[in-house]
Amino acid sequence: MTHDARPPFPPFTRETAVEKVRLAEDGWNSRDPEKVARAYTADSRWRNRAEFVHGRDEIVGFLTRKWRRELDYRLIKELWAFTDDRIAVRFAYEWHDDAGTWFRSYGNENWEFDESGLMRVRHASINDLPIRASERAYHWPLGRRPDDHPGLSDLGF
Repeated sequence: MTHDARPPFPPFTRETAVEKVRLAEDGWNSRDPEKVARAYTADSRWRNRAEFVHGRDEIVGFLTRKWRRELDYRLIKELWAFTDDRIAVRFAYEWHDDAGTWFRSYGNENWEFDESGLMRVRHASINDLPIRASERAYHWPLGRRPDDHPGLSDLGF
């Protein structure tokens, strides 16, 4: 294992897959590109919408651009399915642009991990829905979602 090891490790159980999903959610809610990139292999491959990203440096650049555009970003992820070294999630996040227009972005991700628990492949499909500020459902302070905040299924998403 590398010094970059990120437990839990494959093969996943339901419990460890749920834990891995929450850790990923927490990382992305930090909005820290360098921190998030460390959860991926040095040569990780992504497809995010129609953009293809390769390696940690490109991940950092991608996330830096993303969070400059997607302001007040708050994310919830939920386990959909898993196998030994793969996890599928669904997610929704809320954000606004610099004009103050709010969006809820819905999507699905397919992940593949190496033996050190680092994600080596990420495929994301995402759709953006403009919403009114009054339709927002994520109101926690920026950062980690509180443990008692409803998840996607609880919110009917």
